[in-house]
Amino acid sequence: MTKPAWLTVLTTTDSEDKAHSLAQGVVEARLAACVQIAAPVISVYRWQDTIETTREWQLLFKTTAERYDELEAHLLAAHDYETPEIVAIPVVRGSARYLDWVSAETAPVVPL
Repeated sequence: MTKPAWLTVLTTTDSEDKAHSLAQGVVEARLAACVQIAAPVISVYRWQDTIETTREWQLLFKTTAERYDELEAHLLAAHDYETPEIVAIPVVRGSARYLDWVSAETAPVVPL
């Protein structure tokens, strides 16, 4: 199987302010070209032997596979959840102009 060049990475958080903060930090660090915030979503899950229902904000990060490890590390450091959801979904196809833009916006900055 061929490794995808682009990914959509998702996570959730429990407030709109936290979602905006995570999105801003990731785009500033060039770890994603764009972050979409969808809300509210209702998550139902088991945590520490209890069924929980929580209102959350879902973030979708548009990035390259090359930047995934740095994006994950950034999210783990910035996130306040003990075990945040961080899931990467491969982008199998897309508009060439859009994917070129994602690649350009997430390219590491080379110092002069």
